[in-house]
Amino acid sequence: MWIPKWVRDRKKGVDSPVPTQAVSNEEFTPRPQTKQQRQVEDLIGTMASDRARRLGLDRRVFMRTGMGMATAFAAMNKVYGNYWEVEDVETLETEAYEEKWPKSEYFIMDVQSHFTNGFAIGFRNMLDFKNQEFVKNMGFKLDNLEESKEAYEFPNFVKEMFLDSETAMLVISGVPGREKNFDRKGNPLNGPEWSILKKRGGGVLPSWLMSMRAKDINDLAGSTRALCQGNCAPNHYWDKSTNKQDKAALFDQMEREVQYYGIDSWKWYCHTDPGRSGNGFQLDDEKMTYPFYEKSKELGLNIISVHKGFSFQSRTLGHLANPKDVEKAALDHPDLTFVIYHSAMQHNPSEPDFKKSSGYDPTTGDFAWHDVLMDIKKRNPDLDNVYCEIGSSFGLLAIMHPEMCQHLIGKNVKIYGADHVIWGTDCLWWGSPQWVIEAFKRFQISDELCEKFGYSKLSKEDKAKIFGRNAAAIYGIDPDKKRKNLPLDAVDKFKLTYLENGGMRENAAYGWVRDDTNV
Repeated sequence: MWIPKWVRDRKKGVDSPVPTQAVSNEEFTPRPQTKQQRQVEDLIGTMASDRARRLGLDRRVFMRTGMGMATAFAAMNKVYGNYWEVEDVETLETEAYEEKWPKSEYFIMDVQSHFTNGFAIGFRNMLDFKNQEFVKNMGFKLDNLEESKEAYEFPNFVKEMFLDSETAMLVISGVPGREKNFDRKGNPLNGPEWSILKKRGGGVLPSWLMSMRAKDINDLAGSTRALCQGNCAPNHYWDKSTNKQDKAALFDQMEREVQYYGIDSWKWYCHTDPGRSGNGFQLDDEKMTYPFYEKSKELGLNIISVHKGFSFQSRTLGHLANPKDVEKAALDHPDLTFVIYHSAMQHNPSEPDFKKSSGYDPTTGDFAWHDVLMDIKKRNPDLDNVYCEIGSSFGLLAIMHPEMCQHLIGKNVKIYGADHVIWGTDCLWWGSPQWVIEAFKRFQISDELCEKFGYSKLSKEDKAKIFGRNAAAIYGIDPDKKRKNLPLDAVDKFKLTYLENGGMRENAAYGWVRDDTNV
């Protein structure tokens, strides 16, 4: 049985600023917590209790401070080895933590953020949050939905992404879904009314909803804080009478998403089939996908964000998440930008298939499907329009396999360059992204791996590029100008008020885990 991570933690009395096991975003099956992860979980609890007692703090409050965050990384080092830069003094002195890791040191732009249907922060705390005066002034329409889950999705998303983390900008990222263009009577579903948009459907996070919420955030902020993606893909509109792509319907939807919704990128899942075409699609399919590229160029949208890897759930079409089709598509379309999500990592290290020889080879540092993406660049050193996004892959490896985590970043930077690695977190599945941000700040590649595999140590400039400057360049954002304006916008003002009123992270992860609460 699967349950949300936060539910599991509440039942077991676990409170940690860093997830203590792999959290599934529904793209792989949750697996049992490993022995080392249980050790980390227990050690975080023991160390936190000791430090909170010494400081005279409530343990829950301590776990939401920078000292609590440092304690979690210190515990991970005790179990896995010294992979994370952390000093013991950070676990006891707020000033030491803040001096070493100043907030807003980097411009952080997260290109992979998702809504969630979970109540991860609980009714009592959410009601407290909802009833605070500054939240009411944000303009969230919470009261109409009473205690339904919809009342919490958007305000909690804003809270976790902006108020509880250093994220400055984000891209609301899509999940597979196809919108309906006509109702059951054949009437066109056009118009901005909520009643019409709901009839268009489009899955759990349709393009129209991402667009609406991005606009809500930007209107709230008084500046551009959020961009959005569109789900429309080459196999979404299918003429079953001819068993061919319905180009008229496809192009009509593309125009709607670009011109009306104002999307900033496409988000594709080649291994899914919401249009019931009978198959997925490939990036290098000249008949099916290339017409989409040309239409997209005509519409002025040149960013293609593609999920690659993590396809264990799709037994029939999962092979289409292999990034081998990136090469020809990118070479044939140098005027398009391809952002390869998850850096194409095929397996979560806890999955059975990871145990096979293709899962990870420590003698080379290669692992399944990520090596395919790396080989593309090796064969084409001048290829400049492919980027490696690290959402979920970095965070997951950070808590499961720190050595692989170093290979992930080491190879991405060595082969594609620090200017072609893109920051993403896959949050809110993993809760507030602050722990992933902290992990990357503390991350470094070991001397041993640098010497053996030719990796380079990451400089602050490298981290600045990966944290946000690379994504900003792709999306046409001036990060220096943006950083000057952020303290003046409403979100930063809300954040200041939120913190002054005692606002804290909930340390809740929203994704799925195996239910071990009765063990």
